[in-house]
Amino acid sequence: PGACPALCECSEPAKTVKCVNRNLTAVPPDLPPYVRSLFITGNPLTDLPAGAFPAQRLPDLASLNLSGNHLRTVEAGSLALPALRQLDLSGNALVSLSPQAFGEGGSPLEELALRGALRDHGVLLSLAALLQAGALRNLSRLELADNGLLLLPAGMFTALPALRQLDLSNNSLVGLRNVSFQGLGQLQSLNLSDNSLGVLWNSTLAQFRSLPALRHIVLGHNTWVCDCAIEDLVAWLKESDQVEGKEALTCASPDKMLGKALLKINGSDLNCSVPTDLPSQLQTSYVFLGIVLALIGAIFLLVLYLNRKGIKKWMHNIRDACRDHMEGYHYRYEINADPRLTNLSSNSDV
Repeated sequence: PGACPALCECSEPAKTVKCVNRNLTAVPPDLPPYVRSLFITGNPLTDLPAGAFPAQRLPDLASLNLSGNHLRTVEAGSLALPALRQLDLSGNALVSLSPQAFGEGGSPLEELALRGALRDHGVLLSLAALLQAGALRNLSRLELADNGLLLLPAGMFTALPALRQLDLSNNSLVGLRNVSFQGLGQLQSLNLSDNSLGVLWNSTLAQFRSLPALRHIVLGHNTWVCDCAIEDLVAWLKESDQVEGKEALTCASPDKMLGKALLKINGSDLNCSVPTDLPSQLQTSYVFLGIVLALIGAIFLLVLYLNRKGIKKWMHNIRDACRDHMEGYHYRYEINADPRLTNLSSNSDV
């Protein structure tokens, strides 16, 4: 016990073990129990099975760096360590992440880095399920940069009350309408730079305003569309002190607004004569049309009720006229059907 595994470098005074670029295909089974910081990086390690880091043998392991390997599968119970505070899985092409990877009773984990590790959409959904289940309620820093994310699962961050730093930079996020930041009362820093955001709607801006600790929002290098829909964002930028470097935010489209600073936009630049929220306008129109039709129907029924006697008499007259007309047809049919009557009618001398 206490010996350093082959192909690794150990420092007992620093409580550190490094197994870097050693062509390892599995976690060394003889890690020293004194280790607090473990680096297993740059190896062809593909699977993290249950018990890869035995909790009884590694009771003090607090920092685990598994970045830059070839990890694809993180199985249930593989990261159930009682003292784990920092975990880095960046640079791995994960395809399977068990929602029970940190055990059944939750984890004391405080920092989680997944830079470039969530290219598979199924892994993103598994991570969302893991977070929503409350397995990482102590998490204070979450890094999800460089993953090419287009949209985030709804309610992904609702069970992270201790979260202070959230990094979503260098993705392809096109909107945040389905993202809820409610419950993140401790959130201090939010990085949304280098995405494909065209606008931030008023519902999202209201959430930003409601977070008392949020003082650092990064929005640089996004594709802002400077039409009427951006009015709320511009107004918020002018009044808020939460956005870092907001003076450098510029329009990406349309062409006539290309390069114009968002803070210098005014109403005359946008030409907002046409309502921007067309779906809500159509919905309101449909409701109004339904009310008008219902009112017309009610008036029509009322008129029918008030003139019921006249309508009844009119119906009787029509019925009698139809009856007389049909009797005439019936009489002519009887004459034509009887050959004697036919001859009689055709012989004018008789």
